[in-house]
Amino acid sequence: MKTHESFNAVETTIGDIHAAYKSGQVTARQLVQIYLDRIDAYEKKGPAINAITNLNARALEDAERLDAALKTSGFVGPLHGIPLIVKDQCDVKGMPTTLGSVVFKNFNPDRDCFVVDKLRKAGAIVIGKATLGEMGAGDTHGSLFGSTRNPYDLERTVGGSSGGSAACVAANFATIAIGQEGFASIRRPAIWNCTVGMRPTAGLVSRGGVYAGWPATNGSLGPMTRTVTDLAKVLDVMVGYDPADPITARGVGQIPESYTNVLSRDGLKGARIGILREPMGFHVEPDSADFAKVDAVFNRAVADLAKAGASLVDPIVIPELQALLALRAGNPDEEDESFAAYVKGCANAPFRSRAEVMASPLFADTLRGVKTRWTKVTPPGAHYEYLKARDRLMTLMLKVMADHQLDAIVHKAVEHQPTLIKDGVNPPYVDQKGAPHINTFLVFVPSIVVPAGFTSDKLPAGITFLGRPYDDANMIRFAYAYEQATKHRRPPQTTP
Repeated sequence: MKTHESFNAVETTIGDIHAAYKSGQVTARQLVQIYLDRIDAYEKKGPAINAITNLNARALEDAERLDAALKTSGFVGPLHGIPLIVKDQCDVKGMPTTLGSVVFKNFNPDRDCFVVDKLRKAGAIVIGKATLGEMGAGDTHGSLFGSTRNPYDLERTVGGSSGGSAACVAANFATIAIGQEGFASIRRPAIWNCTVGMRPTAGLVSRGGVYAGWPATNGSLGPMTRTVTDLAKVLDVMVGYDPADPITARGVGQIPESYTNVLSRDGLKGARIGILREPMGFHVEPDSADFAKVDAVFNRAVADLAKAGASLVDPIVIPELQALLALRAGNPDEEDESFAAYVKGCANAPFRSRAEVMASPLFADTLRGVKTRWTKVTPPGAHYEYLKARDRLMTLMLKVMADHQLDAIVHKAVEHQPTLIKDGVNPPYVDQKGAPHINTFLVFVPSIVVPAGFTSDKLPAGITFLGRPYDDANMIRFAYAYEQATKHRRPPQTTP
């Protein structure tokens, strides 16, 4: 019989791992150790990706327990023995939730968030928590850890705020990861690290036990993986109603038996896809050479969609798109309530309110972007104007889809290449450049990104499938068919 030494964890999938467990080629404990060895070799040494805030001291023990269960009663669930990295704004029992900030360095909520509890019951093994844009926003820089480096170009950012999760999947530090998106925080780092990522329709996945949850609505947890198949398998476990997060009541009745049931190599045949070419990314520069390099990849991707059997409407135009997106505004009262609700359920929370956080002496040591976001004053009426704009843009988008009988809209995943770390932490403080945010502006629509190849600078780029509310399954179907037709995912050379 083959031994675990012959099992190659690089680019492995959930299916590969389960086959290896069944054949005895590798055990869960051995697999976790393989990933821990990779983390030891590449996280702080060698390329020094710097994508992990903490490792789970009980990961090997958890793996041994699953190995014992396999011998006596078989797989405990659909993610039996699958090593997992979790963005460090999600609570994991026995581990701190640092938010990448010195302010929360010693904060230990002592609970599993709703989604991590579901993943663990399905058999997943949390092996670590990932870096993020400090306090869950912006590119992946934090006062606690510094900056996470892009495995495809170590001088560039991984994006954010779920940059650590994306880097861990790209560098094969784990099989799967969980991110969180309130702006473009899953999709942008996923593509800048040549991985698959999805922000499901708000209401499918609970934010219970996660920083920046209810009563805020625009943030959603989502899977980050190397394949669409694995993404569908992870999403199957993540979805479900949680009374502690009332937004999930909207998802009741919207969840299929399994998102894997829609996976078909012919999934694009006959599908009507609208191509949205109008630049709409954050701080986008449409006339720049950098934009043109991403545009060249996008043009090839559009041609590949047609080759895969899709019927294209190219281009489509959503009226008032940029003018409406410019009206995005937060609700400070909602953010205060969200923070208070989050810490209320935590053990030994060091702060009861955002005001107490800002009054902490450590707040002065947070990054410039954190101070700017936390102290920003929203003009009176701005949030109301955003809500009206959100409703109008949803109607205009759905009308375009109805008029053209579209099944999905495709646009660039990010409209610029990964930016330089030095430009993010020093003037001009470049952050989130080129990130389209139409899906989180609208809130109740699904959005999935898939690698579409590399620019002439050898940097990853990708496309987004955007759909109607709760049409998540079809977006996964289209993404899978495109992935299988093109197979653009490539591991980085910095972490062999």
